[in-house]
Amino acid sequence: MLTKSTHDIAASFSRRGLLAATAGLMLGLASITGAKAADDTIKVGVLHSLSGTMAISETTLKDTILFLIDEQNKKGGVLGKKLEAVVVDPASNWPLFAEKARELITKDKVAVVFGCWTSVSRKSVLPVFKELNNILFYPVQYEGEESERNVFYTGAAPNQQAIPAVDYLMKDEKVKRWVLAGTDYVYPRTTNKILEAYLKSKGVAQEDIMINYTPFGHSDWQTIVADIKKFGSAGKKTAVVSTINGDANVPFYKELGNQGIKAKDIPVVAFSVGEEELAGIDTKPLLGHLAAWNYFQSIKTPANEKFIKEWQAYTKNPKRTTNDPMEAHVIGFNMWVKAVEKVKSTDPDKVIDALPGIEAPNLTGGTSKMLPNHHITKPVFIGEIKGNGQFDVVWKTPSLVPGDAWSKELDGSKDLIGDWVEKKCGNYNVKTNKCLGSGS
Repeated sequence: MLTKSTHDIAASFSRRGLLAATAGLMLGLASITGAKAADDTIKVGVLHSLSGTMAISETTLKDTILFLIDEQNKKGGVLGKKLEAVVVDPASNWPLFAEKARELITKDKVAVVFGCWTSVSRKSVLPVFKELNNILFYPVQYEGEESERNVFYTGAAPNQQAIPAVDYLMKDEKVKRWVLAGTDYVYPRTTNKILEAYLKSKGVAQEDIMINYTPFGHSDWQTIVADIKKFGSAGKKTAVVSTINGDANVPFYKELGNQGIKAKDIPVVAFSVGEEELAGIDTKPLLGHLAAWNYFQSIKTPANEKFIKEWQAYTKNPKRTTNDPMEAHVIGFNMWVKAVEKVKSTDPDKVIDALPGIEAPNLTGGTSKMLPNHHITKPVFIGEIKGNGQFDVVWKTPSLVPGDAWSKELDGSKDLIGDWVEKKCGNYNVKTNKCLGSGS
């Protein structure tokens, strides 16, 4: 009896051991398979707001990266591996951008991140990319005054958008009085600081410059527009230079219309209103107003027409628009792919070193180049808003403009350059020949 019991117990343990060993083997195989699956893909982080006040602008950039990944995978991926998008929603919440960036890099092990719109979101994630040594491609026009080793700026610096727009208004529209209207955060404030210094250098008096800031999502524009109307009634040609961002633009233009302000009287040139923001809204109050960008959907080139056709097929929407930050992502994505293929690795240090000098076609007929300051060369266009939400190009630069990381208009910046090739510094003073610490 005792012998049988001992035998049964031994057999029971033996069965349990076999089951445990089998389970362990299965787990090990699953782990190896999972690791192999992970090895077969290159993960790409997508860090754009899909909710909150900036979703009106950023959601389409998430879709753009998904489209570019899909197109690249059809060509066989990169280095023989498929690209896999990892999409997160930082929800127009600036601290959450940093949290989500950390998650993408440490948990999801992404090789690169395409993301951010506002400068405050970019500033929020900068310490994370520096600490964890990953790569951010930033696709939106911004205020400059920055050149970071881990960031590649494919949107416009002020000398590629704001300064040319003011030059156009001064020379072609004979503007003498200036309203600098922006959302209250770093990009509008720094851009307007640069523009104010630039206007004064051109002989514009302080009393001919009005500056106004409003919070994100601002909706009650009645008093501000009345002030603009009054400011513009002094007998001098007046224009509004707008760095108003996100969904606040809709009630702003509506109020201009309500108060009878027409583009021929007080034109508005916007730096954050493109085709995506105009889609699906009443464009009557905006007719004749202007926007300055480095790309418009209406520009006729074979590359642009091909991109629009493929984009609309991918989204299954023949009316889906394209816009400037989308083109910046197209250029940045293609530059990243070229750099990875050049060094045959996604290692951030190797890719960062390979990117300066890399060229990629833009959609308007030229070829953009990544510069040592991690900015790119871009053409500049001024477009007039049409009733269908598209733009008529009324002015353009004769050639591509190299992006300046540091503004020549500001005393603290005019002697600075970013150079990550020779100087290995984003903040190099050419007068003192010293690197001033961090790149921003």
